[in-house]
Amino acid sequence: MGFGLLASKAVRPTSRLLGSQNPSTFLLRTIVSKPELRNPEASAAQTEQPAPADLPPRPPLAGARVHFNNPDDAIEVFVDGYPVKIPKGMTVLQACEVAGVDIPRFCYHSRLSIAGNCRMCLVEVEKSPKPVASCAMPALPGMKIKTDTPVAKKAREGVMEFLLMNHPLDCPICDQGGECDLQDQSMAFGSDRGRFTEMKRSVVDKNLGPLVKTVMTRCIQCTRCVRFATEVAGVQDLGMLGRGSGEEIGTYVEKLLTSELSGNVIDICPVGALTSKPFAFKARNWELKGTETIDVTDAVGSNIRIDSRGPEVMRIVPRLNEDINEEWISDKTRFCYDGLKRQRLNDPMIRGPDGRFKPVNWRDALAVVAEIAHQVKPEEMVGIAGKLSDAESMIALKDFLNKMGSNDVWGEGIGVNTNADFRSGYIMNTSIAGLEKADVFLLVGTQPRVEAAMVNARIRKTVRSNQAKVGYIGPAADFNYDHKHLGTDPQTLLEIAEGNHPFFQTLSNAKNPVIIVGAGIFERKDQDAIFAAVETIAKKANIVRPDWNGLNVLLLHAAQAAALDLGLVPQSEKSLESAKFVYLMGADDVNLDQIPDDAFVVYQGHHGDKSVYRANVILPAAAFSEKEGTYVNTEGCAQQTIPAVPTVGDSRDDWKIIRALSEVAGVRLPYDTVGAVRARIRTVAPNLVNMDEREPATLPYSLRPTFTEKVDTTPFGTVIENFYMTDAITRASKIMAQCSAMLLKK
Repeated sequence: MGFGLLASKAVRPTSRLLGSQNPSTFLLRTIVSKPELRNPEASAAQTEQPAPADLPPRPPLAGARVHFNNPDDAIEVFVDGYPVKIPKGMTVLQACEVAGVDIPRFCYHSRLSIAGNCRMCLVEVEKSPKPVASCAMPALPGMKIKTDTPVAKKAREGVMEFLLMNHPLDCPICDQGGECDLQDQSMAFGSDRGRFTEMKRSVVDKNLGPLVKTVMTRCIQCTRCVRFATEVAGVQDLGMLGRGSGEEIGTYVEKLLTSELSGNVIDICPVGALTSKPFAFKARNWELKGTETIDVTDAVGSNIRIDSRGPEVMRIVPRLNEDINEEWISDKTRFCYDGLKRQRLNDPMIRGPDGRFKPVNWRDALAVVAEIAHQVKPEEMVGIAGKLSDAESMIALKDFLNKMGSNDVWGEGIGVNTNADFRSGYIMNTSIAGLEKADVFLLVGTQPRVEAAMVNARIRKTVRSNQAKVGYIGPAADFNYDHKHLGTDPQTLLEIAEGNHPFFQTLSNAKNPVIIVGAGIFERKDQDAIFAAVETIAKKANIVRPDWNGLNVLLLHAAQAAALDLGLVPQSEKSLESAKFVYLMGADDVNLDQIPDDAFVVYQGHHGDKSVYRANVILPAAAFSEKEGTYVNTEGCAQQTIPAVPTVGDSRDDWKIIRALSEVAGVRLPYDTVGAVRARIRTVAPNLVNMDEREPATLPYSLRPTFTEKVDTTPFGTVIENFYMTDAITRASKIMAQCSAMLLKK
């Protein structure tokens, strides 16, 4: 519509109002504009001053660091008169960030491809006839960039006016309110009023599944979600339909967003078009208390922030950590939080003669456990640490049972004869970030997409950027990148080890080859023979060198690495079958059929999950969101959880329960504080107390004894059947149950 027509429409009603008899109804709406914005080019010419000499450097935005691969590739540009040195290939927007200038943007995201379609990042570049989109413009040597001129301001004001033209005034009822880029930038860069008087357009909302809520009328077509789904998540579910004012984001056919990373579109959406469905209308972001902690639903140890209000966890969002999860988290991590308030164990309980549980106080519950423990022979006592156990509780359990005379303590998911002597045999030696340097992957019995979604995202990123080749040995699986399915059983592995398989040549010719072995191997009887075959391949294909260690194990559970560091390995296959006293510390996936009927079972945990039905005594413990605990991720980096909410009912920290039990049983453990427990851990596994540091394995594989056992021909199995339900917390979550029902293809 032409401005002349708009002006005539605006004038006509005014003339009627002027002739009105009632002067109180007279409303004249004027648009105030500064002289320099009416004629920005002229005022820019007047205000242009010579750049001041020797200006002090300004700190880059958000502590950004610039890395020069080659000092000769550095170029100098001038941002608002400040000289800045940047590497060749950087965009104007990145140069401005290094210079400490924040450029507004909607479509640009540092981890996605450049779209250049929102036009909010317009800046003035000397000798350019009009403002340029800084996100898509490469910086050139000697370029003079002006970010604060009347031309740039006027351009941003115009872009913002067009964006708000069709945007609904939903802020009071929008879940993005308070953390919305559109709110912030319209406040900082927009005009104080709009001139649009027509009807706003509206768009039909899409159903993307149980996790992402859509209000597509709010969408500004930045295409961040489309690029994320295509590039990072590896699913072609979202796309742009239509053109002009009829343009909208959709799925083309009625389809749910099925990716395991789909929740991240909530974080990257700059407006309220994509928000969290479970969190809808629950709280405003300024009411929430944020606690920076660690995720325990898998072995990656993603950095998260738990937002809570009072005693309730309201939502979980990712925290930036370039070495582990970048700024993404899996849907399981993000949405399992409602499981923290369902099926919780509140009080100590003892099973009565009628088979029903009766709540008791801590003194009585511990007295019963201590009494039974003394009646049982030491060799008939067994302790099993669950997949969510922290290092402090595992060392306490091990010390308690050792003092009682038993050495049968192990972690869930760790089979008999697992070699815990060499850290290089059970951690990711390449590191998660180091996977980006690889050019060939061999995945043995592992499906990273369901076992560790963030590691899978790294592999996909590497396949996209380096054109890395992926070979896979295991059952048929759904990958979101190109791969070769080499076989399903260890026989294929032996063929590669003997050099008879074509993929061996691919590994040998690679510069940085990587082998990733799944932790499901630990529960196979022929695990030593499989590891021997893998080590043979590593030796022949030169995968382990002084400058590169490509031999990795991808663990499954948050507790697994720490359990192996502390030596929690089962002594024999029959130890559980002959046990008379079984201490289950959050162990819910133990085969309960192996436990004898006359055995006394103590269950210490935070959820009424599978093992509770077999327990004689229940001791309620704190969940990861309620305690301070140390967890080691699959690459060997020790991290700490921080309590975000108070404990539920009468529950206590795991290590405190065992410490109290040891005193009642007359074998008092020598520590009373977390610091003292960690001092004890330092004597067993010093790497567990170096927080946020990845401790590489010191001893090489070559020191391991050689094995000549035969490999079992049984094919590798699927370790995780249901991605959304893998532990006590996720099994108790209603949201995860909905995901299982709707998203898993049954």
